[in-house]
Amino acid sequence: MKFRLLIVTLLLTAFCVNAQQMKLGLLVYGGGGDWYANPTSLKNLATFCNQQLHTYLALQEGQVEVGSTELFNYPFVHMTGHGRWALNDAEAQNLRTYLESGGFLHIDDNYGMDEYVRPALKKVFPELTLVELPFTHPIYHQKFNFPNGLPKIHEHDNKPPKGYGLIYKGRLVCFYSVETDLGDGWEDFDVHKDPPEKHQAALQMGANLIQYVFMGGKN
Repeated sequence: MKFRLLIVTLLLTAFCVNAQQMKLGLLVYGGGGDWYANPTSLKNLATFCNQQLHTYLALQEGQVEVGSTELFNYPFVHMTGHGRWALNDAEAQNLRTYLESGGFLHIDDNYGMDEYVRPALKKVFPELTLVELPFTHPIYHQKFNFPNGLPKIHEHDNKPPKGYGLIYKGRLVCFYSVETDLGDGWEDFDVHKDPPEKHQAALQMGANLIQYVFMGGKN
């Protein structure tokens, strides 16, 4: 219960004018994957949200290990990378407790993570299965409207972007974006040199994630 109250308090203060700046979390994980792959993405997402949603997010994210109690200081945690993700039992339990307590995890497959993400999430929630969210889901219809679901930022395998969710007791606790590369789209222009409309669409979808989480989004 204390963790749940902490998360709720953090969510409420995110939109307060006089609140201390809250940080978005970047998940640090083991197994060999490059969790640090997009160093400028969360800075730019925070800047965009502060401008468009009137949040007061710190521009420097907090890097937090998946097994740390510090995880509970971040109502929104982002995860990315290209390779392996492995969880030991203690890390899986800590992540589960965090998500059960009101936390939210966004996993953005930067290409090559899918075969590791799915079994890792099964270790966290053996009873749950990732489901593809319909285009009518509120996460696509916050400040910015995405009637066709996730925008396509980068091409890899000529597949459409997909948004999957883990739903625990009626609440979306994890959003998993595949074949889109939102995090790449959030990065500084010089990194990938994406067209402005792609960069804008990625930031808008990211802002939708933040608004959905911080405003207590419902399914």
